[in-house]
Amino acid sequence: MCGEIALRACFVTDEFQSALSAHCKYAVQVKLFQHLRDAGDDGVGSEELAEKTGTDVLLLERIMRHLIAMKMITFFKGRFFGTALSHGLAADNYQQSIDFCYDVARPAFNVFPEHFKKAGYRPRITFTNGPLQAAHGTDLPFFDWLVATPPHLEEFDAFMSAYRAGKADWCSPGFYPVEEQLIQGFDPSINEVLLVDVGGGRGHDTLSFSAQYAHPGKLVLQDREAVITSIQDKEALPFGCEAHDFFTPQPIQAARAYLLHSILHDWDDEAGIRILENLKPALKAGYSRVLLNEIVLSEENPMIAATSMDMMMMAHMGVRERTEVEWKAIIAKAGLRFVRIYDYPGVAESVIEAELL
Repeated sequence: MCGEIALRACFVTDEFQSALSAHCKYAVQVKLFQHLRDAGDDGVGSEELAEKTGTDVLLLERIMRHLIAMKMITFFKGRFFGTALSHGLAADNYQQSIDFCYDVARPAFNVFPEHFKKAGYRPRITFTNGPLQAAHGTDLPFFDWLVATPPHLEEFDAFMSAYRAGKADWCSPGFYPVEEQLIQGFDPSINEVLLVDVGGGRGHDTLSFSAQYAHPGKLVLQDREAVITSIQDKEALPFGCEAHDFFTPQPIQAARAYLLHSILHDWDDEAGIRILENLKPALKAGYSRVLLNEIVLSEENPMIAATSMDMMMMAHMGVRERTEVEWKAIIAKAGLRFVRIYDYPGVAESVIEAELL
């Protein structure tokens, strides 16, 4: 009996989530969450909301009942009210995230069964031969496809912004011990650079670090030339910027620490090892630290945020999140020594510390 109940629950949950996904996409199209947010404590009636959204009243009421049942919105005395959740989803980055999940990710997940079946359940998923390519009829790798299909790149950037929202950064108090591990023992006579943010994008991590610590050394952000140029042109930054391809030797020698946030998870093991090997000659033994801010999959008690991201990586890029054993293997093959993993409650990513042997 328990097994039967669990099976029924599985079917019901899938049905509810499929409808909810479609309703959230509808909500984006008609700005439903924005209308509920703007109505505030007064709420809004069916006729008025139908007019604002351009939706037939009967259709609107059926959709709204499901959103009420899913605790997305509330209904009281004939009027609809938004919730903290629906108000949050009215923000631009969450609106674009819903578009990305529905238009890009969902089709890739939907082809999982047939894609795996065709491969005899032994699929060789690569950058150019995975569920995303099968779902969207392309031979392009994920990021190239995003660039070629606007506005999906902008939606993906918004999705990553929403994914990070409200989470502790790697350098937040209680996560990685910055004062003890980086600032104490920093020696500017070795190199004035305290931290190199390798492949750091638009500087989210570097800005967070700069805001939280009175750091005694320089901070340097590295990324592709186009990214560095775009942020240098916009504003004065409290750190240095330089173009660098992490598949080439690291130009900054003997910095105190080199941070790679969600870099290696974008690549297979061979490429990940190559990235670390290009970093290795720049490290000073007994001084420099390599900090990998990455998901470490638990085999006994995996977090849904971690496994969901693993499925995203399989669907879109043909790569994977890694377990502790797998991370240790990559670090060892690159000729580095694994030191320790630092975790933070409720955060999927960890900080993996490594150094020269």
